[in-house]
Amino acid sequence: MSTNEKKTLYTADAAAVGGRSGHVRSATGIIDLDMSVPEGLGGKKGATNPEELFAAGYASCFQQALLVIAQRNGDRLDSQSEVKCSVTLFQEGEAYGLSAILDVDLKKFDEQKTIDMVRQAHTICPYSVGTRGNMEVELRVMGKSVPVQPEENAGVAGGNGVEASNTAENTNVTA
Repeated sequence: MSTNEKKTLYTADAAAVGGRSGHVRSATGIIDLDMSVPEGLGGKKGATNPEELFAAGYASCFQQALLVIAQRNGDRLDSQSEVKCSVTLFQEGEAYGLSAILDVDLKKFDEQKTIDMVRQAHTICPYSVGTRGNMEVELRVMGKSVPVQPEENAGVAGGNGVEASNTAENTNVTA
């Protein structure tokens, strides 16, 4: 298989009933949650919303991409390393959109090494690849904004319209 050939690794299935004031359930039943408009917008307490679920998924996926990058570089992440993701719902004219902030604290690495690893993770994380060119994503290291070059947010992995050659099959850990 060529390194640029797409290979399906996993497919998740879920269903929603009732939109933002309804219920979501994954095919496995592990996710089985009431949904609500965010509480700050008049929603009810005790229910989640799509933005929270997206933030949790993105943070987890980005952390995994960092684990892959560390492994490729012969490093290990501190067990307390953390990725926080904030997802913002906004309205622009008649349309609605999302933006995200990923704030990374790798604990044991210096700031420059952490920035380099965050940039590399941003090129392979499936959420970063999937949102690139469609949604503003800000990268931060311990609260400080990391400048992102336009090519880092354009196209697909690698920023050049070609899938990254570093596929999951080149490592033992999937991003």
